[in-house]
Amino acid sequence: MSFEEIEKKDSCYIAHTYNRFPTDICGGEGAMLFSEDGKTFLDFGTGIAVNTFGVNDEEWKKAVTAQINCVQHTSNLYYARPAVELAELLCAKTGAKKVFFSNSGAEANECAIKAARKYSYDKYGAGRYRILTLKNSFHGRTLAALAATGQDVMHPACFAPYPEGFYSIEPTAAALRAALTPQTCALMFEPVQGESGVNVPDAEQVRAMAALCKERDVLLIADEVQTGNGRTGKLYAYEHFGICPDIVTTAKGLAGGLPLGATMFFGKCENIFGAGDHGSTFGGNPVACAGACSILRRLDKELLLEVQGKGEYLRTHLSRIKNVRSVSGIGLMIGVETTKPARELAQKCLEKGLIVLTAKNKLRLLPPLNVKKSEMDAALQILNEVISE
Repeated sequence: MSFEEIEKKDSCYIAHTYNRFPTDICGGEGAMLFSEDGKTFLDFGTGIAVNTFGVNDEEWKKAVTAQINCVQHTSNLYYARPAVELAELLCAKTGAKKVFFSNSGAEANECAIKAARKYSYDKYGAGRYRILTLKNSFHGRTLAALAATGQDVMHPACFAPYPEGFYSIEPTAAALRAALTPQTCALMFEPVQGESGVNVPDAEQVRAMAALCKERDVLLIADEVQTGNGRTGKLYAYEHFGICPDIVTTAKGLAGGLPLGATMFFGKCENIFGAGDHGSTFGGNPVACAGACSILRRLDKELLLEVQGKGEYLRTHLSRIKNVRSVSGIGLMIGVETTKPARELAQKCLEKGLIVLTAKNKLRLLPPLNVKKSEMDAALQILNEVISE
């Protein structure tokens, strides 16, 4: 099927919710992607931080196909080894005590919201349900996750009324202290704000906010949907700030290309949920969990250090390109602000064979964690041509 036929059928049969770029993806190898009409692309988007080790990764495929050859799904009425193995891995690597599996980042955040409110209800009684988030945050597309999102543009009137109990603040300890009330049960934040421009918060302020939450018994929720699973050069990005959240959510790169979300509960939160308090038909799917085990087992210290080094290499060279105003991010989660419209630059990159993303007014780069130096250099050459012309 030609790209023109794919595009036409997409327009005819799929809801018009995405502003797609004009190409299809039908295959690939590592950081290289192919279209139906034979074009090749260097992938610095990884499906929005999903394809952790690129596409067609052999070790990941072996783990997934081995599980497919056993059983593709079993409901949560029964035990399943892949889910148990993945939960054990997550707990061992992070210090978490319990894990709940879902299918996406929004669902992982919904689980965290329910857990925070139940923690406060069980301990303090009714009325302590308010959740604070940070300005410019993004927490998902479901109604509660949208309500938690700290961007007015994400709250169109057509979806109103939104669930109550969410309030966004500036990312400072002073703003948090001023916003805390007897009704506050949690603060939810992204260690790096991906969708709003790859914004990295001030480390001192993050530590001060974490200390204030601990002092007031307000749960600290780290939304690691995009930042987690090695993306920033740490297994989870909260480690960069020297803090330990009460709840951590993640998804995207966790299963390396399959839909899987996880909500991790630390310390005092481990026994928040009992039977019937929450659930998910596909959460903990054995195929997705098998893929995730393959990913997590390879995210060792050596690889994470390589991610940090690669990120530093890219940011250093990007900052030298003409018309670049600023470069932000940590590890292989990079934002590039230029003098030109981001969408226009992303389209020009695509025409030259490089896939990049946008985040508000910035280009967003999310290459595979195992991206090669030659691939980084090729991407830098295209970016230099497009941005500086």
